[in-house]
Amino acid sequence: MPVNAAPRRICSLFSLALLLIVASLPVLADTHPGQSALVQEVARDTGKDPAALNALLDQAQMQQSILDAMNRPAESKPWSAYRPIFLTQKRIDDGVAFYRANRALLERIGQQYGVDSQYIVAIIGVETSYGRVTGKYKVLDALVTLGFYYPKRAPYFRQQLKTLLELPDSQLAGPLATLTGSYAGAQGWGQFMPDSIRDFAVDEDGDGRIDLMNSLPDILASVANYFAKHGWVAGGPVAARAQADGAAKPLGDWQSKPQWPLEQLEAWGYAPFQHLNPGEPTSLLTLAGMSGSEQWFTFNNFQVITTYNRSPMYAMAVHQLAQAIMDGVHDADNGGGAQ
Repeated sequence: MPVNAAPRRICSLFSLALLLIVASLPVLADTHPGQSALVQEVARDTGKDPAALNALLDQAQMQQSILDAMNRPAESKPWSAYRPIFLTQKRIDDGVAFYRANRALLERIGQQYGVDSQYIVAIIGVETSYGRVTGKYKVLDALVTLGFYYPKRAPYFRQQLKTLLELPDSQLAGPLATLTGSYAGAQGWGQFMPDSIRDFAVDEDGDGRIDLMNSLPDILASVANYFAKHGWVAGGPVAARAQADGAAKPLGDWQSKPQWPLEQLEAWGYAPFQHLNPGEPTSLLTLAGMSGSEQWFTFNNFQVITTYNRSPMYAMAVHQLAQAIMDGVHDADNGGGAQ
């Protein structure tokens, strides 16, 4: 036997024993299906510690109530039932009061970003009743539930979860483990998803942190910046009632992107209730209203609102709330409303 054969044999036996020990150890399963792959991606892209990421995700819990809420959205209602949810007198009055209390800030931000300030107010009015109802779900629970347990839209919500884990602390309103928001994982008064926080939220107050829960300048400017980056035109039309004559040409399904010049729709039998630029690109939207079918011309700014929420009923609620708020502000300024 060669002189070095015995040590090699001992080493081989030791390696075999080590392999057997490792093989006998229990395999640690993901707390959530697909967690390990996501952690590896985030660690690769950001350099964050995988152990810390896993510890964070291990705390998150799948919430059946979130899955249930996703399956009964308000947008499944007809316009006749959807509109009264958001166009209440209280929501209008609160919007008027909010606008008047924060007018200087709103109008400065509106001018800075080129966005009509009443629409900034209407967004936070529809989303969270001016910051009163921002959601009680843990954001991690919401995005883990939808990213890992909701196959219908899992790719989208998994991406939102990945972005959330990658955001620096300076872009979050507080510790990630305790952030709260909607059942869909949206945060703050404007209900921004993580991708929107990353791409559109701004530190308007200049304190080095984007705080969409506690900093009114950050909240309002982030909504304005979102609209500006999506093509809002200050002072441009949003939506206007149309009246169809008996021979109006059927136009098929509504398209969010304006399809034709207004004068073309007039030629096809759809008349505006007000004077509008005949060359303005528009689409025709039909809604099931309280008194029957309603026809609406929708324009570029309406399409911008649908990038916030793709439902045309949502965009119409924002538009009508913004109009009601501005009417109320004018009335109050002239001594006809609440002070």
